[in-house]
Amino acid sequence: MSIITLAVSGYRSLRSLILPLENLTVVTGANGTGKSSLYRNLRLLAEVSQGRCIASLAAEGGLRSTMWAGKSNYSSTMRRGVSPIQGNVGDSPVSLRLGFASDDYGYAIDLGLPIPDRTMFGHDPVIKAEAVWVGEYLSRRNTIASRAGSSVMVQGEDGRLRTTISDMAPFESMMMRAADPTNAMELLLLRDRMRAWRFYDHFRIDQDAPARHPRIGTRTIALSSDGSDLAAAIQTIREIGDGPAFDRAIEDAFPGSQILVDIRDGFFSIAMQQQGLSRPLTASELSDGTLRYVLLAAALHTPRPPSLMILNEPESSLHPSLLEPLAQMIANASRASQVIIVSHASSLTESLTKQGATSLGLQKEEGETIVPDIEIPPWKWPQR
Repeated sequence: MSIITLAVSGYRSLRSLILPLENLTVVTGANGTGKSSLYRNLRLLAEVSQGRCIASLAAEGGLRSTMWAGKSNYSSTMRRGVSPIQGNVGDSPVSLRLGFASDDYGYAIDLGLPIPDRTMFGHDPVIKAEAVWVGEYLSRRNTIASRAGSSVMVQGEDGRLRTTISDMAPFESMMMRAADPTNAMELLLLRDRMRAWRFYDHFRIDQDAPARHPRIGTRTIALSSDGSDLAAAIQTIREIGDGPAFDRAIEDAFPGSQILVDIRDGFFSIAMQQQGLSRPLTASELSDGTLRYVLLAAALHTPRPPSLMILNEPESSLHPSLLEPLAQMIANASRASQVIIVSHASSLTESLTKQGATSLGLQKEEGETIVPDIEIPPWKWPQR
């Protein structure tokens, strides 16, 4: 199901950001406005479902290195009366809060600092609160699971919340430990959905990139993030997916061209037959932009579309003439998946908008990322 609201509080320039999302959304803005931070927070949410969120934040230097560093107690949207007043830094406890609401379920997590002198893992943030609910935003009436400190409460068959776990470690998410098919089916379903989100961020296209060299291939329903299984992914699309649509996407970008898949001794590789050339060009001979476009085409034509796909600056290395066919591919993919694009290319944004995308233009105001002229969805964070 599609995410309808994305909420972030206390991460770098994202002081308090609550955004409405559509099935096809492009996030744009000048350099330094917070696009990468927003993309990073989507990844952090996915990492919660995989048990890697704490380690990922620790690798960034800990919570203190990622937290909002502004001086004022309230965000600019609060001062203008656009969003409700809710403190996050200053005299309030240090907090990084991430959350989303979809058409059916919502989830939010609140991370804070460990108690000093009680652990050597000082860079590891701890989980203070979590909640899963039904509906657009959290309330007492629609909560189906909540975590505060070391206790987890899950809704029973009678609709009442009961404690199911009382010894949660501060680094454990209830999405990992409390989700089970008997007592917390909703958590299990939501966790599996989040784990299936796909992220594509700067495919490797250098001369040593895995996609340029033959690789052992197996059926591949989702292109890997580094593109190493490109040839196998294309062949899988042709065997169980919409191969003609993939071929049309290549033809739209490179008239008269087609991608060939070769297999020798179990090793798969690609080549491109181009109009006017007497032989196909191997992957090692393709230009950086051409290879990136082919990688994007393989990702967007997956035979098993995820509920959510996020592409970070897909326009990198692409010639301007490729942005229109790229926008068409993205729009086609959004019919089967929710797609979020993070981009600073105005021409790609314009093309996507023509395809029906909603554009969210990030700006900076007093160091804080804002999105002016949007209707902020209702939102409530779980209590610690």
